[in-house]
Amino acid sequence: QATDHSECSLKFSLFEPFFAHTMVDVEEEEVVEEVEGEATGEKKKKKKNKKKKTGGGENGAEAGEATNGKTVEEDDEEAKKKKAKNGEAVADGEEDDDGEEGEEGEGEAAAGGKKKKKKKKKGGGGGGAGGNVKLFKIPAQDNSCFVLLGDWKEREDSRQNETFSIPVAEQYPGQDFPMGELQEYIGDNAFRTTSAEKREMERLMSYEYEKVRKAAECHRQVRRYVQSYMRPGLTMTDIVQRLEKKTHELVQASGLDCGWGFPTGCSLNWVAAHWTPNYGDKTVLTKDDVCKLDFGVQVGGRIVDCAFTVAFDPKYESIVKSTQDGTNTGIKTAGVDARLGEIGEAIEEVISSYEYTDAAGKTTAIKPIRNLNGHSMNPYQIHGGKTVPIVKSHDQTKMEEGEFYAIETFASNGKGWVVEDLECSHYMKVFDAPHTPLRVKSAKTLLNAIDENFGTLAFCRRWLDDIGQTRHILALKSLVDNDLVQPYPPLCEQRGSYVSQMEHTILIKSTCKEVVSRGDDY
Repeated sequence: QATDHSECSLKFSLFEPFFAHTMVDVEEEEVVEEVEGEATGEKKKKKKNKKKKTGGGENGAEAGEATNGKTVEEDDEEAKKKKAKNGEAVADGEEDDDGEEGEEGEGEAAAGGKKKKKKKKKGGGGGGAGGNVKLFKIPAQDNSCFVLLGDWKEREDSRQNETFSIPVAEQYPGQDFPMGELQEYIGDNAFRTTSAEKREMERLMSYEYEKVRKAAECHRQVRRYVQSYMRPGLTMTDIVQRLEKKTHELVQASGLDCGWGFPTGCSLNWVAAHWTPNYGDKTVLTKDDVCKLDFGVQVGGRIVDCAFTVAFDPKYESIVKSTQDGTNTGIKTAGVDARLGEIGEAIEEVISSYEYTDAAGKTTAIKPIRNLNGHSMNPYQIHGGKTVPIVKSHDQTKMEEGEFYAIETFASNGKGWVVEDLECSHYMKVFDAPHTPLRVKSAKTLLNAIDENFGTLAFCRRWLDDIGQTRHILALKSLVDNDLVQPYPPLCEQRGSYVSQMEHTILIKSTCKEVVSRGDDY
């Protein structure tokens, strides 16, 4: 057995130089192959050239030698020189592009096992201004024709052009959409601002927050667009269809993944909410009208619900101002553990402090509309279960971190109460509707179309016409009668009165509140 062992050792020692020579040849081929690949513009990963470790330093040194008396390090230097000749800059100590370790065999043999430092791959943020995003200079937009709507500021570095034709996702390829207005918590919740635990909880929600920020940025840009053309003399159908078309363009509508959040409300004067023109309606916007423009954008089911009042006559200033201040008061009062009844009390106090004086000099008190509220929102569910009153109540329900809310207020110089009236245009499938067998074939067809195009999001009759369901009246009535679809008729105040509205979407985050829909206009 000893003799056999000696013979094996002798045979291995005879072939050992050949093995070392062969290993180095392979390594040389790998280096050359990499250089050739880079010269042709191909991006290849640099292979690890690890040497086989042997027990003795002498064998390790032999393994580190190449033919023609060159070491692997010298080969690397030659490779770098070739890279430089091909127009590639090579920095001192350059490592693999993907952060892999460099050659370690020779270092281990000659320098006691030291390894080269890893170098992380540098990558620029896709959405950064220094990336491939084109920037535009956008002039300021004058909104002085509207009552109490702020001007849009001039932008030297706008990612949107003057024709509003670039989709929001292309403006922010890194998905780093702008944050809204941040408001810190105060009092017992002040610790949240600097709490590491709360920051981590907020980070876990970042995916959902980016969805709603994308929707909010789209909403802001559509608002600026609609305020550039909305003037007396246009039909309400023309106004809302241009708005809805632009929303689809900027959000790059794709079925239920992203698109409209709900139909565009453009209720006039004593009509407070839930009115949009059906096809055939000839209503024209006039200088004396008070229009509540309420539209939504959704991304991944996260809805931005935001509204403002369009008025051209300065006599309506107090009515418009009352809801602006009321909504901002509601936002200021909202937060983690805020009681909904107390938010309503604060809003009522602000709105009730205003008065309206008509053209004849008669002064009336401005009142919050008691049976209209703000609300929480869930994915694909515009009314999430909690309501935010705009008058004092005994509701002790608390807001909780991670919730999404639409804080909206309505004020009028009428009775402060609304009732359902006029022709219905808004509908929505019941969120938790059970399976119900339908006998009418047209109702089944319509329900399938609603499921496919709107799901549990609100829709209007115009949109049914647009998807080819032009003869839908009887089928829609059948769905309503079977409690599968809920109608939302216009909500109307006393005739002859005027109603204003203002609304923002806010996030009750772990560390602060974020008013995602805030813009230069309001």
